[in-house]
Amino acid sequence: MRSKAELHVHIEGTLEPELVVELARRNRIELPTFDVEAIRARYDFADLQSFLDIYYENTAVLRTEQDFYDLAAAYLGRARAQGVRHAEIFFDPQAHLSRGVSLEVVFGGLTAAMKDSDVSAALILCFLRDRGAEEAEQVLRAALPYRDHFIGVGLDSAEVGHPPSLFRHVFDIAAAEGLRRVAHAGEEGGPDYVWEALDILRVERIDHGIRAMEDPRLVARLRDERIPLTVCPLSNVRLRAVPSLRDHILPAMLDEGLVVTVNSDDPAYFGGYVEDNYRALREELGMTDAQLDQIARNSFDASFVRV
Repeated sequence: MRSKAELHVHIEGTLEPELVVELARRNRIELPTFDVEAIRARYDFADLQSFLDIYYENTAVLRTEQDFYDLAAAYLGRARAQGVRHAEIFFDPQAHLSRGVSLEVVFGGLTAAMKDSDVSAALILCFLRDRGAEEAEQVLRAALPYRDHFIGVGLDSAEVGHPPSLFRHVFDIAAAEGLRRVAHAGEEGGPDYVWEALDILRVERIDHGIRAMEDPRLVARLRDERIPLTVCPLSNVRLRAVPSLRDHILPAMLDEGLVVTVNSDDPAYFGGYVEDNYRALREELGMTDAQLDQIARNSFDASFVRV
């Protein structure tokens, strides 16, 4: 198994049904069902929004520092077993603050689990774009006292109707604080979202970015400036951004000389962790070991923390 870095994984998206049930019972939270397989059976998504509805419903079980510790420890254990040496992990503080869970609790649990793991890891604080730029700025300012606990900011949640340009000011603040910057763009949204993320938010990596291939001028820029793209193949299929894995544009992205990495996104929901994505690319898309080795090398080259 090849060593790799994972650069696009949402810690809330690693919440497996078994842990949903365990934490709900621990915190005395009523669920629609406590049957693990019945919960898993709901993971049949028509689009990004239908996924997000279930995703945020499940995050309601995360209440205490121990809950966040258990969540991160479980992910890091699985990641290690899949050859991950370093992970740059997204988390969504707004999803927790809106439920009355403090930043202290979130940071406390996640960072403690990272310290106890032998996988190198860092946190990237993401803004929920559908909650607007004003709230994003409030969250960033509230998180700055914990500046030593996260290395960057990102932009996630439903793309369409929430272009990167709306978040110019909060990304300017992040840049002034020396934070690294990434953004989801070019999965649901078109190449124009990728242009905005680069030109207006001044991001250093594009998360997803598969629709950048629709614009040859954008492809040339991504190649010439060596801007990494954190592609999530199994996620793209499950959310119907591509019809099937055999239709995925990833081999063409490599052929264009782009700095492509492969990641799991929300693996509890999308049927596989990062090595499962690599395996699927080999078995279903016919990608060669040389191609997959290049992707793994790209993942370390694209990481913000050198390991």
